Amino acid sequence: MDRTTLAQCRFRLPLQALTPFELADGTTCLMLLNPTGGLVGGDFLLTQIIQEADTRVCLTTPSATRVYRTLASPAVQETLIQVGNGAFLEYVPDHVIPYRNSQFRQLLRVEMGRGSRAILWDALASGRVACGERWSFDEVDSRAEISLCGKTVFLNRTRIHPASLDPERLGFAEGFNYLATLVLVADGLDGWKETAAALDAELRNVPQVHGGASALASAGCVVKLLARSASDLLSAQAALWARARQIVLGSPAIDLRKD
Repeated sequence: MDRTTLAQCRFRLPLQALTPFELADGTTCLMLLNPTGGLVGGDFLLTQIIQEADTRVCLTTPSATRVYRTLASPAVQETLIQVGNGAFLEYVPDHVIPYRNSQFRQLLRVEMGRGSRAILWDALASGRVACGERWSFDEVDSRAEISLCGKTVFLNRTRIHPASLDPERLGFAEGFNYLATLVLVADGLDGWKETAAALDAELRNVPQVHGGASALASAGCVVKLLARSASDLLSAQAALWARARQIVLGSPAIDLRKD
């Protein structure tokens, strides 16, 4: 495979793309940064990425996304990604932390071409737990839409409005402070039930994390999990990502060393 390079890049604050670097397996890693420290009401961040055929790209963030108190309009973040034929995508941003009285809307739309593969991660904190702001935000509305060769293979919406429900009730979050989703999609790859079983096994090895994996109707599988602490969340992410890379991309685990 030829080396993946960043051909064009344009951004405007409060969104910034850092200089890409190459990982050990040849994947090009690009970090997306908000240098202002977080989102405020009325912010609209739109990221559009076109990944050409037969490229390998990892998109991530250097730290968690903070959403500050919102006075009027919500903070909005949309990410639109086109993945070319035979390309490999890893989208693994750090989790979102909604502050007290904040409103946040998020959209991730990924359109994948023939022979392409993707690992996608999304995670949300219940708030600034250490500051006593657990489930004290006004609203989080997050959508993810993934299509493969023009056919929708994954569609998910998570809308949390704490004032209208009890987050402690059975079936919601109980004593957990973080929720996350991992989605694997690959054209031409079989054995998704076995992949889901392998990811389930990884989850069982992470203490204080509860979740499960299941195969999608076609071309992929999904993992949903709850974690009690940020360290537990990161441990689960590392274990699942490493296993997913091995299965979907045929590559070893990587350590981005963000600390």
